[in-house]
Amino acid sequence: MQLLKGKPVADGIREKTAVLAAKLLEKDIVPTLGILRVGANESDLAYENSAVKAAGAVGVHVEKYIMPADSKEDDVLDVLKVMNEDDSIHGIMIFRPLPASMDEELIRNHILPQKDIDGISDASLGGLFTGDYRGFPPCTAEAAMTILDFYGIDLAGRRAVVIGRSLVVGKPLAMMLLERDAAVTVCHSKVAREKTEALCREADIVISAAGRLKTMGAAHTNPAQVIIDVGINFDDEGKMCGDVDAEAVYDKVAALTPVPGGVGGVTTALLMYHVALAAQAAAAENY
Repeated sequence: MQLLKGKPVADGIREKTAVLAAKLLEKDIVPTLGILRVGANESDLAYENSAVKAAGAVGVHVEKYIMPADSKEDDVLDVLKVMNEDDSIHGIMIFRPLPASMDEELIRNHILPQKDIDGISDASLGGLFTGDYRGFPPCTAEAAMTILDFYGIDLAGRRAVVIGRSLVVGKPLAMMLLERDAAVTVCHSKVAREKTEALCREADIVISAAGRLKTMGAAHTNPAQVIIDVGINFDDEGKMCGDVDAEAVYDKVAALTPVPGGVGGVTTALLMYHVALAAQAAAAENY
C-alpha cells in the first residue's frame, strides 16, 4: 500500500507561496492574513498558533482581531467591516463555530469574496457550482484534490464516494470531483452503514470527511482503492487519528493518506497560498 504523505505536497505549495510573497515584498506589499477570533477556545488557540507559525515561514504577516466570547453580533460585524475595508488585509479567516448567540451564516457572508481565503461565504461556495470563482475554494476540500493530483491519481470516469456533506468539506469536494469528470456519490449519517460500505466497496476513490472515528473499516474497501482521510479525531488515549481505521484497511487498499501527516498540512499551506494570491490580485487592481 502507498502512503499518500502530505509533506511533499505542502512543501511545494509553501515554496510557491514564499516566492510569490518575496516578489510582492519587492513592491512593498506584505501579504497579510487577518484572523478574527471570538472567545478563547483551546482548539482555536492551538490552530491560531500553528497558523501564525506557518505564515511566518512563507512571508505572510498575520494581524489578529480578538474579541471576548460575550461580544455582540453587531460588534463582530463592525470588526469584520474594518477588516474588509483595510487594504493592507488581503485574506480573512474566522474561527468557527461562533458563539451560539450569533448568526454564523450572516457573519460569514459579510466577508468580501476577494478576501475569503478559506471559501466560507456563499459567494465563494457558489463559484464551485457555477464556475464563477470570485473567492477561493475551501482549503480542506482543495487539499484533498491537490493530494490526488500530486500523486497522479486520475479522476476522469472514476467512481468516487464522499462520506460527509458539510459545506466545509463534503459538498465542495463533490462539486470539485464532478468538475473533474468523476462519477460521484455522497454518503452521510442518514445512509445506513451497510449501504455506505457497499457503495464504498465499488469505489475507486473514497474521501472520508465525516469527522467521526472509525467511519471507514475493512468492509468499505477494495484492493485498488485510494482513500483520502480528511477526518481529525482523537481516540481514548488522546492520539490524533482520522475517520479511517488505518490498521484495519492498511493492507486492503492501494493508497491511503495518513493522519496526522496527510491532508492537514496541505490545508494550512493552501491557506497561506491563498493569502499571497489575494495580495497579488489586490496589487494588480491598484495598478
